[in-house]
Amino acid sequence: MSVSEQPPGAEVTGIAAGYAFDGPALELGALLWNGVCHPDARIRVPLPVLNRHGLVAGATGTGKTKTLQLIAEQLSANGVPVFLADVKGDVSGIAAPGRDGERVRERAGQVGQEWRGRGFPCEFYGLGGAGPGVPVRATVTSFGPVLLSKVLRLNRTQEQSLGLIFHYADAKGLELVDLKDLRAVVAFLVSDTGKAELKGIGGLSTATAGVILRSITAFEQQGAGGFFGEPEFDTAELLRTAADGRGIVSVLELPAVRDEPQLFSTFLMWMLADLFGGLPEVGDLEKPKLVFFFDEAHLLFSGASKAFLESITQTVRLIRSKGVGVFFVTQTPKDVPADVLAQLGNRVQHALRAFTPDDAKALKATVRTFPKSPYDLEEVLTGLGTGEAVITVLSEEGAPTPVAATRLRAPESLMGPIDAAALDAAVKGSPLYGRYAEAVDRESAYEKLTAGQRAAEAAALEAERASREQGAEARAPREKEEPSLVEQVVDSGIFKSLARSVGTQLGREISRSIFGTARRRR
Repeated sequence: MSVSEQPPGAEVTGIAAGYAFDGPALELGALLWNGVCHPDARIRVPLPVLNRHGLVAGATGTGKTKTLQLIAEQLSANGVPVFLADVKGDVSGIAAPGRDGERVRERAGQVGQEWRGRGFPCEFYGLGGAGPGVPVRATVTSFGPVLLSKVLRLNRTQEQSLGLIFHYADAKGLELVDLKDLRAVVAFLVSDTGKAELKGIGGLSTATAGVILRSITAFEQQGAGGFFGEPEFDTAELLRTAADGRGIVSVLELPAVRDEPQLFSTFLMWMLADLFGGLPEVGDLEKPKLVFFFDEAHLLFSGASKAFLESITQTVRLIRSKGVGVFFVTQTPKDVPADVLAQLGNRVQHALRAFTPDDAKALKATVRTFPKSPYDLEEVLTGLGTGEAVITVLSEEGAPTPVAATRLRAPESLMGPIDAAALDAAVKGSPLYGRYAEAVDRESAYEKLTAGQRAAEAAALEAERASREQGAEARAPREKEEPSLVEQVVDSGIFKSLARSVGTQLGREISRSIFGTARRRR
């Protein structure tokens, strides 16, 4: 490990002084200098600055997951709720005490840690009931057109068209609960009955509506329909604490949908946007209301439109003032757009590899994102062992701390998954299970449009029968006065009841926030 020519004692003392905070702080580990671990030089992060966001990065197998576990444990112990996405299925062990052993004792001794095994209060969730966990669902209306466009892989023009379709559904009081509701609205707009409606919502083309309809159908055929529906998950559940005052660690189990990365990464963004829309401004607090770990962050940014990236940037920038800290978890900082990276004040960078020219380029780019340091960071970052990282955080005054190569502490909970039976018992024993377990299919756009279509068809048949009875001479003026099928649908009792429903339920057209997500009324 290459360092400056100053005496090691002076450098160690100087770096350690940058982490000597007066207030409550999380213990990350001990300083590494020239290959030697200094247990008295503690590397910490102040609790109040964890709403200033952060980044946990590193190559596969370098210990990122254990770092998340270490930070989550201490946040919970300090009464801060945590959200974690368990992509690989190995985070559930945070609910159970860790196992003592030689390696744990060795690591604890190296970093000056008084280790004891203990579990932490957890809730386990699953997207739409796929795999273990309390089902997390969102209504299509709440999810909004921007996030749904990302999932459906629509281009910018198609995204704008989907926004018009949402606007139409909102204005008509057609609740988009699940994908069949959205499919029904789009199908109505491209049908002979509904084509005239396209002219009234900004010139949506029949061809584009057809592309969207096919994308929805293909998405449903992939089995994604179950992720949308009711009861919709209330993201305020993530803010709970246990009876003993510890923060609840919410673990979203994702192994069952790991082959659908666009889906789960976009769902995570919906959860964050929903929190943003529902929480009041609180400014800087003594501790965050929630710390949200956004795993596999590169999947969110990959292929994202400019508007989508701007919405992410705005959400990250503003949600801090609502007491929520966001940590992005990925392999290299270059996976995160510069405007977002600039807002991540707390950095834990695990080892990087430099096997290829692209690796070497990523390494150099990573080094440039750190403050000036006495370390040769290119050498340090390629030489770190598992469970070691280069760290810089924000001080209590908001200034960056010195860069510190760190040997991280050992998590106190189980470093691996709990067994399937224990996980199932935890899920079914949750007070939330009865609230969210069973999907509900209430009357929404699909049922209303189907009923309206039947009413229109019945009216048309009745008009045809009446015309036949009146004879050829009376038929012409009758047809002239007869309203179009679309008018019949829109003017029918079904649609009038929808208008009354909108007035009763919302009082106005649905108000949409960042990403076009519906504002939740809590």
